[in-house]
Amino acid sequence: MARSAHKWSFPARFRTGAYSWKASRLACQRLREAVSEINKVAKKDPLTGAEGAVRLMEKIWPALEHVDSSSGALGSAVNKTLGDLIPIVIDAPADEKTRNSWLDRLWQAMEDDGVDYLSPVGDHWGELCGSPEVASLLGR
Repeated sequence: MARSAHKWSFPARFRTGAYSWKASRLACQRLREAVSEINKVAKKDPLTGAEGAVRLMEKIWPALEHVDSSSGALGSAVNKTLGDLIPIVIDAPADEKTRNSWLDRLWQAMEDDGVDYLSPVGDHWGELCGSPEVASLLGR
């Protein structure tokens, strides 16, 4: 699937290294804004919303890797974000090719994730695959 023609606002706020070590509060705010944008689109177009959700999940670690998360606020915000986004991807009416593309991208994002922000994605892997057959074919 080609990436959606929808013009997302959040990717500009989640560039690689976008946040410094002391930007935890700002990063949490930007996560809430991104989820709001994705939810709004997903209500009208579930497939485009799911594409946005996958795109944000891909960007979480590269954007937040330098942020001091010792207070736990950022980890909590990421967990809430994923709790909101994962069902959007699970429920999206995607064809096999599109879903497999999302799964490949999510798997790579989990592999690249330095602090396991995306561990909830792994916890819901079977549901994200859409069927036990797909999950077993991917062998992940």
